[in-house]
This record gives sequence, C-alpha cells and structure tokens, in this order.
Amino acid sequence: MNDLPAPRPQRPSRRTTILPVGLLLVVLLPLILMPLSAIYLFAGRGGLAEFIRILSSPDAQFALRFSLLIALATAVINGILGTYAAYVLSKYQFRGREALIVLVNLPVAIPTVVVGTSLLLLWGPIGLLGQFLDPLGLQPMFAPTGVLLAHLFVTFPYMLGAVKPVLDELDVTYEEAAYTIGASRWQTFRLVILPALKGGLFSGGLLTFAHSLGEFGATVIVSGNLRLRTQTAPLYIFAQFEAGNLETANAVAAVLATLSFVLFFILIRFTQRKG
Repeated sequence: MNDLPAPRPQRPSRRTTILPVGLLLVVLLPLILMPLSAIYLFAGRGGLAEFIRILSSPDAQFALRFSLLIALATAVINGILGTYAAYVLSKYQFRGREALIVLVNLPVAIPTVVVGTSLLLLWGPIGLLGQFLDPLGLQPMFAPTGVLLAHLFVTFPYMLGAVKPVLDELDVTYEEAAYTIGASRWQTFRLVILPALKGGLFSGGLLTFAHSLGEFGATVIVSGNLRLRTQTAPLYIFAQFEAGNLETANAVAAVLATLSFVLFFILIRFTQRKG
C-alpha cells in the first residue's frame, strides 16, 4: 500500500490569474463599479457645501431619519418574531412543518410591489380588514404603521434564515442537561440557546436592517409617498429624480449607499472572524 503523502494543491501563479481576474473586472466594471461611482460623482458635482445643504433640507433629513427608524424597528421586531419562528420550526416536529417553512420564506420570492398590493387589499380603506377599522379612525395604510408592516413582511425571511441553521446544528446535549437539573423551557432558551444564537442574531439583524433601509416596491404602494409623513429615503430619491433634481437625489442615494457599504463591511468582517 502506498503511504506517500498526497500532493499538495498548488496555488495558481500570478501569471495564470491575470486573465480570469481581468475578465471578472471587465464584467464588474459596467455592472456594479461604474454605477456606484456615478452616484458619488453626481452627488458631489456641486461641491461639499451644496452636498451638505441638500442633506440639511427638512425633506431629506426627515426621509433619512424615517428610513433609519423604520429599519431599526423592523430589525428589532423581526429579530423577536424570526427567532421565535426559527425555534418552533427547528425544535418541533408537526404535520405541515415543511409547507410552513416554505410559506415563511415566500416573501423572498414574491415581488415587493405585489406585497404592497396585498397589504393594501387587506388593511386599506376598502380592504378585507381595513373596511372595519376605517370607521373607527384606525387606518394603518398611508401611515408609518403601513410602512412598518410592509418592511416586516418583506424582510421576515432574513432573520429566520440566519437563526434557524444555528438552531438546527446546536447540540441538544446542553438542552437535555438543563432540563435534567430542572430548568424550564424558557430558562433553557434564555440561558443555553440564546447565547449560542448571538452570531445568527447579529448577522440576521444587519441583513434585515440593510434590506429595510433600501426597500422600495412595497413601501411606495402602502405609504402613498407623502412628504414629511411616510416618505422614506428611497421614495425621496425617486421623487427627486421625477422632479429632475439629480444632485438632490444622488446626495441622498450616496448616503444610503455608504450606509449599506458600512453594514456589509461589518457583516463580512464578523463572518470572517467567526470562521
């Protein structure tokens, strides 16, 4: 029997990597790099003073603050709901479980405009439930509540997808040991399971926040795009483009793009350190 060690795989030389890397850059340049660069070029056309003036306007500041608040609320609420859903789907076996897993991940596949339309047909003034709320003066659509509902719907699978794989791979020995010494299910979850979910919660929260920050399709339907009331930053950018204010639109777009870069940089660094 041959006991010789297997040959170590050789890394490609610098000369052989030039062509594939070059082709990748040729593809990425017009597809991603140049469009992103164009945002910053147009945003800075009027100089730093003009850029600050645009961002200091009441409309721009409201849109950015509103987007950040909605994204934060979405991340917190879906952090709780997504973790609970992941726990139930991971720890309990019941009929229809696989169908339910598909159902809760469906928002990823549904066009966001369809999501907005479905919420409007449910909660709107003539909706299935909204028609009973409207006479009471309760109308979630065309209000911040409607925007939050849309963002919760669209981003729900991100937290679930980040937490459930961690729960599936978690060693049940620690849970069984906690039950053996008399811990309740809630105590076991809080003291044993939850600390192991910190990584999944962090990455899921960042993904949820980032996606909520840039959500457009469902938001434009349920919000009415009302200035200083329900206008998020993406809707503000859209409105400014329609009005022909390119520098204004790109200034806010540059802020959103920078926030997205920072969030994904943190996520990548966290993932690398975890690995």
